[in-house]
Amino acid sequence: MTTRSYPGHGATVGRTVRESSPWWRQAARAPEGAPNIVIVLLDDMGFSDIGPFGAEIETPHLDGLADRGLRFTNYHTNPLCSPSRASLLTGLNPHRAGYGFVANADPGFPGFVFEIGDDVPTLAESLRAGGYATYAVGKWHLTKDATMNDGAPRSSWPLQRGFDRFYGILEGLTSLHFPHQLVRDNSPVHVDWYPEGYYLTDDLTDEAIGLVKGLRANSDRPFFLYLAHPAVHGPLQAKAGDIAKYRGRYDQGWDAVREDRFARQLAGGLFTPGTKLPPRNSEPFHDVEAWDSLSAGDRELFARFQEVYAGMVDNVDQNLGRLLSTIEALGELDNTIVIFTSDNGGTGEGGGRGTRSYFKNFARNANMPAEWFRDVPRDLDTLGGPQSSIHYPRGWGMASNTPFRLYKTNTHAGGVRVPFIISWPRGLGEYASQIRTQYQYVTDVYPTLLELTGVTRPATRGGQPAKDLDGVSFADPLRSPEAASTHHEQYAEMVGNRSYYRGGWKLVTLHRFGRPHDEDPWELYDIRVDPTETEDLAADHPELVKELAEAWERAAWENQVFPLDDGTGYLWTARPESENAFVRPVTLLAGTPHLERYRSSLLIAFRSFKVEVRLDQADGDQGVLVAHGDQGGGYNLYVEDGRLFFAYNEYGLLTEVDAGPLQPGRREVTLRATAIPDFRWNFEVLVDGVAAGRLDNALMLIGMAPAQGIDVGIDRRSPVSWPLYQRQGFFPYTGDLTSVIYRPGEPADYEPKKVLAALRAAAAAYE
Repeated sequence: MTTRSYPGHGATVGRTVRESSPWWRQAARAPEGAPNIVIVLLDDMGFSDIGPFGAEIETPHLDGLADRGLRFTNYHTNPLCSPSRASLLTGLNPHRAGYGFVANADPGFPGFVFEIGDDVPTLAESLRAGGYATYAVGKWHLTKDATMNDGAPRSSWPLQRGFDRFYGILEGLTSLHFPHQLVRDNSPVHVDWYPEGYYLTDDLTDEAIGLVKGLRANSDRPFFLYLAHPAVHGPLQAKAGDIAKYRGRYDQGWDAVREDRFARQLAGGLFTPGTKLPPRNSEPFHDVEAWDSLSAGDRELFARFQEVYAGMVDNVDQNLGRLLSTIEALGELDNTIVIFTSDNGGTGEGGGRGTRSYFKNFARNANMPAEWFRDVPRDLDTLGGPQSSIHYPRGWGMASNTPFRLYKTNTHAGGVRVPFIISWPRGLGEYASQIRTQYQYVTDVYPTLLELTGVTRPATRGGQPAKDLDGVSFADPLRSPEAASTHHEQYAEMVGNRSYYRGGWKLVTLHRFGRPHDEDPWELYDIRVDPTETEDLAADHPELVKELAEAWERAAWENQVFPLDDGTGYLWTARPESENAFVRPVTLLAGTPHLERYRSSLLIAFRSFKVEVRLDQADGDQGVLVAHGDQGGGYNLYVEDGRLFFAYNEYGLLTEVDAGPLQPGRREVTLRATAIPDFRWNFEVLVDGVAAGRLDNALMLIGMAPAQGIDVGIDRRSPVSWPLYQRQGFFPYTGDLTSVIYRPGEPADYEPKKVLAALRAAAAAYE
């Protein structure tokens, strides 16, 4: 045994530990009087979407939080979710942390490894080493998709990165009515169906409240709660009552809503008089139509989309109120640091017209057929409910980002400038209700919290020196409106969009797909007097443009930004050889737990495949044999009233094929999918090798569809066929199901890896 001393809050505390104990177990008690920490992170919420930043959406609890705290109007984040989460939890720039994109790729470059390095202590690890209880609830999205399944290493799961407990999703998105795969701690949650009225934002808040209550029943340790809501990411889904609250509120359209929000922002002192509201976004592929130019039918549909979005935000506020009330009931709200922010700006991913088929809209491969309409018909009253997977048109993303230009993934302000509220009555109460205009960046949250709590970041991790932080504490700006910004320079890059900030000047470019990066024009703004980026000064300051462009280049090399996307899709298509194991045949025995989405998708994506179901059917047996997908796209085989059916949900359009009676006895039911041109399948259903039904020319499920993995003997969670669900529920099979065997076949010629291989071969021949 060895006695060591560890840093406390202005003192050291000795503790006896085993020499071989992991570093994070060797922590002293938390500094005396250390505050609790709650970070509430929303997904894809723009600058103006809450009351304290100009919204008409009702957010009384956030209004109260702002009244007790400070609002930062010049806080910047990364333009995409995984990079922002990585920067927040590591204090490192996104590419240096290994997250140059969302954790749904794996090209093998240092800036795109999608694993937090072994030499990087996370914020949770630092706080746990400082005596905190650490909890993560909600969306993680820092685990690459190939390692989200139950058989993968868990080195990048939350519990291995400093959190004592976790409940939520590892993936980047899910259904809020029927979550596809919840995880508790290190294990998937095995749930067949959710109760009536279930809603994920409510469930996550229940869990967070339960963790806090459970801690206080046993310990007085301070806690760090990282509550990262999947809301308000697509698909947009809300509770019926929350949607109804906003019925008719958006009939005036996005142009009027944007102007009203900007007026409230000016009146509330968020921007100085003379700040300009930029014209409607007009850049190619980012442009927004004037609301008054739309047809009456479009205006009605598009307004409904925004009603759902507003209901989602409202519900988050309601749940924040429940959480804060719990902390207040414990007598600890005054000594709790609460941060509320977003991981990036509002999005344009819904396109110019929005969609009632979110996952169909995600299918963005090259050479898509012209008839690939990115929408499906839906009754307006179903929008936002469990039957729909919608997203708003980018006009609402523009309004979300008021008064800034462009959207998520862009390095203009609309993609990176988001609301930031921090409240701590005991430590910052004398500055309550004030506004801060200093430029600060997402990496600064980590060192700021360490300074406010008195916790020291470990100098090593896993026997290696800890990688240096990129962030800097903004504790001084918290306590003084006159204090200078502590973050003086910052690069940004996302899918070729780039910017560089230095001392109030911002150099930025909007990359156009297929255009060489050195031909993208640089724009220059003095955001001290032009925060909305309306007056391009590049022509007036060519030397400054050159200087900042060179600074961006140096920062890019230092932070592992390269290579930039060259238009071939390599960064998003290339995968390690280890993933070839996912396209081997797999046998799923009866009772096999849910097979995770990514693992399931590779068995069928862009290829022919067979599904062989072996069963012993008796008179009266019925139920789902195999199901893959949900209301946004999928397929299943089921037996009902003695007949075999194949249901195919084509991104929300359902086709049911009656394959005839299924006679009692031992049977083999086969679903054979043949890949044909134009991203389509021909399906054939066979019983004991004899053709029993077929469906031709079905659009392939690609992109993020099917968004739910494979289940055998039941259609868990979100059903493929809504009519079947209404008749039978989740319909477990009552017979003797032996196995379901997936046999992936040949990939189609348009399979992305084959296309990439052809491009490589052509390049090699040219050389």
